[in-house]
Amino acid sequence: MVLTRSIAAAALALLVTTGAAASETRLLMVEQAGCAYCAQWNAEIAPAYPKTTEGRFAPLLRADLREGPPDGIAYDRKVLFTPTFILLEDGDELARIEGYPGEDFFWPLLSQMLREHTQYDPSAALDAPAEHAEGG
Repeated sequence: MVLTRSIAAAALALLVTTGAAASETRLLMVEQAGCAYCAQWNAEIAPAYPKTTEGRFAPLLRADLREGPPDGIAYDRKVLFTPTFILLEDGDELARIEGYPGEDFFWPLLSQMLREHTQYDPSAALDAPAEHAEGG
C-alpha cells in the first residue's frame, strides 16, 4: 500500500513538472441528423481536421443537438443552430461558432477563436507538420 502511494505521488509530481497536467482544450461540434451544413462540414473539414495544427491543439468531440451536452460539459447558453462549434477548456465553454460558413471562412474563424481564448500559437512547433497553415 505504501509503495502504491509512493508511485502515485511520483507520477503526479512528474505530470506537474512536465506540464502534462495542463488543461484540456477541445472543440465540440453540436450536430443533428439531416443537417445539410453538418454534412458539408463533414465532407470539407472533418477528414483533415485531426491532422491540422488546430485539430491537434483542440481535438474534436461530437454531440447530438437533441441529446444535450456530453457528461462533464456545460453550455453557456442553449445551442440553437447546427452545426455549432464550442471551444472547451476542461469542459467549460470559452467561445463558439454558430453555423458553418464554408471552409474558406471556417479556418480563419477557428484560428482566431483559439488565439483569443487559449494559449494556441500556430507558429509553435508540434510533433507533425500541419496540412493546414493559417493564411495558406
